[in-house]
Order: sequence, then C-alpha cells, then structure tokens
Amino acid sequence: MRQQTDKKVVIIGGGTGLSVLLRGLKRHPIDLTAVVTVADDGGSSGRLRSELNIPPPGDIRNVLVALSDVEPLVENLFQHRFSTQNELSGHSLGNLMIAALTSITGDFVHAVREMSKVLNVRGKVLPAANQSVVLHAEMEDGTVVSGESQIPYSGKRIKRVFLSPNDIKPLPETVQAIREADLIVVGPGSLYTSILPNLLVPEIGKEVCQTPAKKVYICNLMTQAGETLDFTASDHVKALYSHMPCPFIDTILVNNEPIPDYIQEKYKEEHAKPVVYDVDLLKSMGIDVIFDHIAIRKDGVIRHNTSKVADILFQLLQDKK
Repeated sequence: MRQQTDKKVVIIGGGTGLSVLLRGLKRHPIDLTAVVTVADDGGSSGRLRSELNIPPPGDIRNVLVALSDVEPLVENLFQHRFSTQNELSGHSLGNLMIAALTSITGDFVHAVREMSKVLNVRGKVLPAANQSVVLHAEMEDGTVVSGESQIPYSGKRIKRVFLSPNDIKPLPETVQAIREADLIVVGPGSLYTSILPNLLVPEIGKEVCQTPAKKVYICNLMTQAGETLDFTASDHVKALYSHMPCPFIDTILVNNEPIPDYIQEKYKEEHAKPVVYDVDLLKSMGIDVIFDHIAIRKDGVIRHNTSKVADILFQLLQDKK
C-alpha cells in the first residue's frame, strides 16, 4: 500500500523503454503515474484502433504488465500473442481484453482503470488522451509523413512532429498528476514517436513547463535510424525544446559505460550507434548531468538497467537541493 506521504512521480513516454523503467520504479515507496502515448497505429494496436475506433491499447498493455503484481502465468497470459492463420493472428490477448472492456464500459480510460484492478497494478496508468491521435512528421525537405508506424521508415530527417485532430483533450487526471508531482521523468524511448506525442497533447506540455517538480530526461543509449540518426545527447534535448513552450529539463541521466564492440556491430545493421554524450554542452544549457553506469547487456542488445536507473531517480526525490 502506498502512503499519503509517498513522493509523487509522473513518467511520460511509451514503448519498451517506459515499461523497462517502470519495472524498477515500482519497487520503491512512491506514488507512481505513467502517462502513455496513444499515437500507435501499427500491428495489433493499429488494427483494433481502426476496426473498433478506440485508442491503441498496445503501449498501455505493456505498461499495465510492467506495473502489475500478479503471478507470472497471468502476466504471460495477458501478453500472449496469437499466431493463427485467421483474424486473431498477431493480436495479443491483453489488447483484446482492453478492447472488450472498452466496449463493455463505453470508455477507454474506464477500461484501463478496471484492467488495472484486475492486474493489481502498482500506480496509475493514464493514456495521454481519451481518443486516438494521429502523429505527423514534417521532414526537412518539407514533405509530411502521417502515422507513427510510418515515420521511422521515410528515409528522411525529421524537422518536427505534430498531432491531429486539433481538438485533442488531455485527461483531467493527467493534468492533475503533473501539477501535484514531485518528479517528472521523460523517457527513455523513441524521441519523436514515443515521447513527443505525449508532450504535444494540448495542455500537457504547458503543465510540464509550469509545474515546480524536478524534471529529468533519461537519454537513450543508442541512436535510432529514421528518428535520431547521429544525434548527440544535446541534439535530443534541443529536439524536445523545439516542440515545447519552454526549456524544461533540470537533469539529464546519461550512460558512461562503453558499449562493447560486438554489441555495436549488431546495431550497425539497424544504422544505430551509441549516443554521444556531449556533457559540456549539456551543462552549458543549464542542465545537471548525472553520468553513471546505467546500461546492461541482455540477449545481445543494450538496455537501461532498470534497478540502477530507478535507484538514481529515487535518490533524486530525496535530494532537497
């Protein structure tokens, strides 16, 4: 049980990075809220979004599982993906359950709330909006690519991203959580397709700027082809700032452990390489830099060390500075 005195932490993101981070954070005595993107339009989520006219459930599903406190079998059941030759092919059971609850309750947010009870979730999981949104990217050559799943494959450099429709409403619970937070954490995750779709929801970016909470950006370990090719850490920050009404980051968490050559070789196939952490430039932007061993190798890929990152964030909460 969380206590009324627990510090309040809001995590903003989507994709694998958010789920990895939350698994570590839920061990700590904090009041945790995850704000999750609803811009996904690929795979099972995209099909359910299109066929049932509901927000995409995939990122929400992964966050629910990351924060759940259930038997491993239940978690595996929720994450099970069908590999049949019919219309079930590619769908995960969790996505279908969230879609079914949305149909039963008539409201996506209500469905997520009820599913949180079923999975005994530690914290709150809130979609960035109670509707599907479409992510668009304007490229440096002026062309526009629409759809979160299509943007990384355009073969062009992104100038900016934006959302439609124009009348997207943030959840009142999300706005309230940001206002009451002691710590706001942004990332890790795909810069343009997982993080910014949350911050671009009207009011959310403004509230993040206005809240007195400490704001931490967890920088990615590797660049990402189609999004952040050759980006340094400061390039990530500049891209965030260019989409926000203010320079909002107080602290950035970056990795100072060299990534082995054999891991880098594997990532070369994806045109990805370790992010260069230009610490002096970050400091010149007025950002505190935490430079630590925050990466682990798992199954031949590099990931944030969820326990180490969670411990660092919890320590920041205790810091009165």
